[in-house]
Amino acid sequence: MIDRTIVPSTDRKRGEGVKLVYDILRDEILDLILPPGSPIDEVQLAERLSMSRTPIREALVRLAGEGLVTALPNRSTIVSNIDFLNLHTFFDALTLMYRVTTRLAAECRTEADLEVIRARQAEFTRAVDAHDALAMIATNRNFHAAIAEAGRNPYYISLFGRLLDEGRRILRIYYSSFDDQLPRRYVLEHEDIIAAIDARDVEKADQLASAHADQIVRHIQEMIGRDRRQRIAL
Repeated sequence: MIDRTIVPSTDRKRGEGVKLVYDILRDEILDLILPPGSPIDEVQLAERLSMSRTPIREALVRLAGEGLVTALPNRSTIVSNIDFLNLHTFFDALTLMYRVTTRLAAECRTEADLEVIRARQAEFTRAVDAHDALAMIATNRNFHAAIAEAGRNPYYISLFGRLLDEGRRILRIYYSSFDDQLPRRYVLEHEDIIAAIDARDVEKADQLASAHADQIVRHIQEMIGRDRRQRIAL
């Protein structure tokens, strides 16, 4: 777990305040402690963290760049909403990037790339074993980003990184459906993808990446559309 001990403002080095605010707000947004649409009160946050509003505003600019908060015309800031109505377009793009980056990694990877990918997978596995959802989100992103880097296409790397970042809260919902105890088979899916990349089997890598994306999308769609009405006798 991440240590969130608040250091007195007089003891912080320059820039540490911005990082502290960013880390705290990012984790609370990703963990849905701050739900979509909720306001960010700069004054209250400054009091809570014992700091001025300057580092808070700088952290909010960084979070806005990642799509996690939205600045409104009245100069207030809210946690960005999740666009469920257009989620299908996000899933289309995400699935395509899973496939194309994994294909390219199988074609272009080096031994150094494989070392990085395996290291990111080891970090993801430890997070899964610890049932640490925020760590799972971060390490899963880093795993797929490492695969994209191995593909050597800077445009795909940039787009996939953006999609992975935008999907972090959706992934939080996905993990919560398992009570943060992700079944082992999803860890093994990563291992199978690594094996295909290692073997330079482009078609197998594509097939595995597509199936990996499909099961995530299908599970989230089932969660969103699940009938949760209570059958109450009147």
